[in-house]
Amino acid sequence: MTAIDRRGRDLPLDTHLHTDLSPDSDVPIDVFARQAVELGIAEIAITDHVDFQPGAPAFQHTTFAQRERVVREAAERWADHGVAIRFGVELTYERSWESAIRDHLAHNAYDFTIGSWHEPVDSVYAPRRVAAWVAGKSLSEIVAPAFTEVIAAARSGLFDAIGHIDVVKRYLHPHVPADRLGAAPELYEPILQAIVDGGSALEVNTSGLRHAVGEAYPSPAIVSMFRSMGGRAVTIGSDAHRERHFAWALQDGYDAVTHAGFEALAFRRGGTRVAVAATSTPNAVAGRSL
Repeated sequence: MTAIDRRGRDLPLDTHLHTDLSPDSDVPIDVFARQAVELGIAEIAITDHVDFQPGAPAFQHTTFAQRERVVREAAERWADHGVAIRFGVELTYERSWESAIRDHLAHNAYDFTIGSWHEPVDSVYAPRRVAAWVAGKSLSEIVAPAFTEVIAAARSGLFDAIGHIDVVKRYLHPHVPADRLGAAPELYEPILQAIVDGGSALEVNTSGLRHAVGEAYPSPAIVSMFRSMGGRAVTIGSDAHRERHFAWALQDGYDAVTHAGFEALAFRRGGTRVAVAATSTPNAVAGRSL
């Protein structure tokens, strides 16, 4: 299949997009806005990266003021074209930097926030190190550096959503196949429980369906597990960093959450959390307060 075959259409929301204000993206914001109009994606959140570890790619890459200005001005330009654009952010979470993250969020207002674990500087999952890291370790030991941070992010209460909770699958491939993690759902229980207890939403990130792992972060089975554990809030994002990846496999994300029994997505537009119907409807952007 080509990329265009997998782009979602006529869907209410894509909550995870990176523009050229992220160091790893080359997409002007208007390109995403135009695609949203063409594909019938009613609402999008621009969630450019912010890192707090010196040396990380998005550490002081740009300013809050610049990011907000670009998004707010684009929202005004495109408001009459059938797409709502929200000012979001994806903050890299590490326990070492939690106080800095908390301070940043206390002084800077976003419509929607995602807290995510990313491969840190000098990571054990770096290509030159991962094979040695995996060798001789149990699966729980292998994923512990990543999963420990994800649990802490969920417990922090700082974020509207916890992003791509098992993106470590991407760095472990092919040394640890995704289905090996899928066969160990007990490893996910502490993460999912922390999300339930912390009140954030679980993000279903469809970028894994364009990566070699071939499944979302997390898989539909884990989304269903989250629901069975009392999870009530989910979001869906394509995590696009390239024009061709906008809304990539987004329908798969919607299918996963509705199959698990979720009728709505949890989102925030700068005020209280709202529920956005997880259906293909041109009026989904209206939402309702939670």
